[in-house]
Amino acid sequence: MAIITSANVASAIVKLVAADALPALVGNLVMGNLVNRDYEPVLAQAGDTVNIPIAPVLVANNIAEGGTVQTQNPNLGNAQIVLNTHAEATFQIPDVTKVLAVPDLLQLYMQPAVVAIAESIETSLLSLYAGFTANAPLGTPGTALTEQVVDAAESALFTAKVPPSEPKFLLVDVATYSALRQIERFSEYQTAGDAGLRALIDGTVGKIKDFFVMRSQYISYTGNAPITTHNIAFTKNAIGLVIRRLPQPLYGTGAVAHYAEMGNFGMRVVMSYQPNTLAQQFTVDVLYGCAVLKNNFAVQVNS
Repeated sequence: MAIITSANVASAIVKLVAADALPALVGNLVMGNLVNRDYEPVLAQAGDTVNIPIAPVLVANNIAEGGTVQTQNPNLGNAQIVLNTHAEATFQIPDVTKVLAVPDLLQLYMQPAVVAIAESIETSLLSLYAGFTANAPLGTPGTALTEQVVDAAESALFTAKVPPSEPKFLLVDVATYSALRQIERFSEYQTAGDAGLRALIDGTVGKIKDFFVMRSQYISYTGNAPITTHNIAFTKNAIGLVIRRLPQPLYGTGAVAHYAEMGNFGMRVVMSYQPNTLAQQFTVDVLYGCAVLKNNFAVQVNS
């Protein structure tokens, strides 16, 4: 029979917290769930660089009868992503045994920490809008998006040879989302069928011009009078998000850590005792970096 020790109990507590943390993080992400994610359970430090390979471009050769194949020497592309963000959220629980007895209390503590980390990841990803320069920005600052602008965005990605089978996303702020679902052609049953009914009753835009339209609270804004809203039309491979494991705390320092990993996401949960407050301290943290992978696979859609 296994012997119950304080070390076993501490490890069980951290595992319990970690099990609740990661699903909640994934559920609070929008952009983070749409981009190309690269996660490996290898240890890394802030400032490390990760090389992400990009598939080369090949051309088809029309070989004549009796001819020979045309050997190509493609260069494998490379995107360097620096792990330059160590996001953490720390909170203390005075009586951790009470939390174990009442699981709802754990959710009450965890939710703000998870939301804070999700906000950091979303903000970092949406701040990459300025890196999309291959396609000319569309839309007018301070002016609501129109059907014509959305159509032009889809045409721009098609011209950039985005594979037709690859899902396309249009991520906008709340005001732009509201303007889109008020376009009559997309919000009336007689013109858009069931999709128009959902926009009218449920408030969901759904799909417009081959874009899955979603909204985010962390869209970037610049300037004033008028303010430029930097919405983004993109595909998965336009942006890369790299996450790596953080090291375990030094043995004997009184801290216990556990990794939570799911769906190309990974985070660390560290529990330690704080004698000044007589409470258990929990730190939820993640080490990540993000960058543009394929410049021509996205376009700025300003409003």
